[in-house]
Amino acid sequence: MLYRENGQFKTSYRSDQQVFPILQDRVAIGLLLLFACVAVPLLAPEYLFRAILIPFLILSLAALGLNILVGYCGQISLGTGAFMAVGAYAAYNFQVRIEGMPLVGSLLMGGVFATLVGVLFGIPSLRIKGLYLAVATLAAQFFTDWAFLRIKWFTNNSASGSVSVADLKVFGLPIETPVQKYLFCLAFVVVFAILAKNLVRSHIGREWMAIRDMDVAAAVIGIRPVYAKLTAFAVSSFIVGVAGGLWGFVHLGSWEPAAFSIDRSFQLLFMVIIGGLGSIMGSFFGAAFIVVLPIVLDNMPYWFGIPIDTALAAHLTFMIFGALIVFFLIVEPHGLARLWSIGKEKLRLWPFPH
Repeated sequence: MLYRENGQFKTSYRSDQQVFPILQDRVAIGLLLLFACVAVPLLAPEYLFRAILIPFLILSLAALGLNILVGYCGQISLGTGAFMAVGAYAAYNFQVRIEGMPLVGSLLMGGVFATLVGVLFGIPSLRIKGLYLAVATLAAQFFTDWAFLRIKWFTNNSASGSVSVADLKVFGLPIETPVQKYLFCLAFVVVFAILAKNLVRSHIGREWMAIRDMDVAAAVIGIRPVYAKLTAFAVSSFIVGVAGGLWGFVHLGSWEPAAFSIDRSFQLLFMVIIGGLGSIMGSFFGAAFIVVLPIVLDNMPYWFGIPIDTALAAHLTFMIFGALIVFFLIVEPHGLARLWSIGKEKLRLWPFPH
């Protein structure tokens, strides 16, 4: 009975078209942000920040970028790890080669260069689609792996091939403790989530969805496939590139190209599929599923005092994790976000059956 729209009258187009038209949703989002900004930094232990919260936020941001391309525009990509790597290495070069370069500026410039690479590898989408496009974007993964391993300029002539950053500061404030890193990542995620939510509701977002549903019909009604597809690649690569910079600078601190391998690309694609294609909320659900569930499964035998070998526990984790992925995709192929939407609709009608 609490989740109802009774008495919430829309008296203007602005109120009817707001992001969260239901008052309860706006209150819930506000309370969630307040909890994330105030309660979590005060209550959460250091392990929770390092192992779960910071990776969850950064991978949510990367999944959000990929969801714009795959979920909203329907262009399959297996090169997400490559665009993360471009963003991380570009941000690193801006940081070490330009004296006094702000950290936020380096991360955003890393996203800009990831955009350029994403548009370059998105050009084949004008002629091919489906699995053929996936293979074309997969080429970006192999190319960046080779470039960052062989071209020493990208790593500032590092002998080992790995790079590292230290003494991160934003507006003179240090970003050193897990709480500071968490709040820094949270700020990026909130800003980009709001921008993405409004972007997919705009005319360009409707063009992306028209291309996704039927590109021939979209072209007939006046939508330019070239513009729509390349802008989707550009926006997606920018967000993914910023996430790659955060992954290298904030989460890892020191990294090499293996940190952005093809496994990362598949991991992000699984997040989008499990969380829900074409859903901003689904990106967060998918990231939570991929990041949190393996840790829970690894520690569950110890919580219940079950004596089990470490190797066996690791294999059981992979087996159960894979089985749950298959189960969720069978129960709801549209992802966890669809289950969330169904639950909200039932709450709006409960206790009435219609």
